[in-house]
Amino acid sequence: MTAVTDARAHQLDLGTRGLVRSDAAPLVSLEPEDLSLIEGRLLLVANAGGHLSQLARLRPRLPGAGRRPVWVTSETPQSRSLLAGEMVLWAPEVAPRDVANVARCVGLARKMLRHPPAMVVSTGSGIALGFLPLLAAAGIPAHYVESATRVEGPSLTGRILGRFPPVRVHTQHPRWANRRWSYTGSVFEGFAAVPRSPVPTRITKVVVTVGTLDFPFDRMLRRAAAVIPGDAEVLWQVGSSDVSQLGIDARRTVPADELAAAIAEADVVIAHAGTGSALAAHEAGRCPLLITREPAFGEHVDDHQAQTAGYLSDLGLAVSRRVPDLRLADLWEAAACQIVPTRQPEPLVLA
Repeated sequence: MTAVTDARAHQLDLGTRGLVRSDAAPLVSLEPEDLSLIEGRLLLVANAGGHLSQLARLRPRLPGAGRRPVWVTSETPQSRSLLAGEMVLWAPEVAPRDVANVARCVGLARKMLRHPPAMVVSTGSGIALGFLPLLAAAGIPAHYVESATRVEGPSLTGRILGRFPPVRVHTQHPRWANRRWSYTGSVFEGFAAVPRSPVPTRITKVVVTVGTLDFPFDRMLRRAAAVIPGDAEVLWQVGSSDVSQLGIDARRTVPADELAAAIAEADVVIAHAGTGSALAAHEAGRCPLLITREPAFGEHVDDHQAQTAGYLSDLGLAVSRRVPDLRLADLWEAAACQIVPTRQPEPLVLA
């Protein structure tokens, strides 16, 4: 591996090289010869989608928030948009139970040992298995912050990492913290629900999003199409779902900034019960109508979305429904509520 010169490092650190979007700061894509820039920096690792959304929102609360970190994730429209202005090392996309791409990530982590980061933090999921164990075994402080979707206990990735003592593991839900799992704070801190003023008199704009998971959610999209008023303007982000029979103008993915702008203008947001989608709605002041994926229909690997939706519903931060229960009245319930910031969350405790 070739070390970069001081001038080259300065150029990259200022973000003057990379993939430049017309409406955002440069995104700096690191190449193999640039890995020396990782040395002494905070390394942030997450799967694209909700895991990356959580890490981006937790970033200002992490230790060493002043110096520019290096991000490791897979390249998608969402990640390119969300990480505009950051230094990013693109890694293979690690799907659930994706052993082959975890192994490829281990190879990347091994190269980093020549220029070790100061600390590595991950919000998962599978990509964490490719980086945290190896880097932690080399003596680099490694922290795994379990997704806020895991209300009752850790994910499979969390359970694996929890058996590897050099990796420090953290939960965003204090009720299942224990000697091994420390409570570190949550991405949902600092939000509250209040009545919306004024309440929309018509539902004219709707955002429907199923996130970035590579699992179809056809049932939800069919039901949403049946209950949304026919004259409403709808942004449909449908992922891998088959919507060929619905007669809608659908998009597989939508860049994070474009989706955020659409949510801010929407009367109601209908989303799968993923943390990234819920947070995007909260930050735009919208109370999301969360529809839970169910493993019995091949929509996810387990039932944690039901836990997430129930948790946020109990806090008043979402309206939760199963697919067959979705009605037009639920859209009006969500539209009548807005989410507001209440305080600045405390720094994360990574002990």
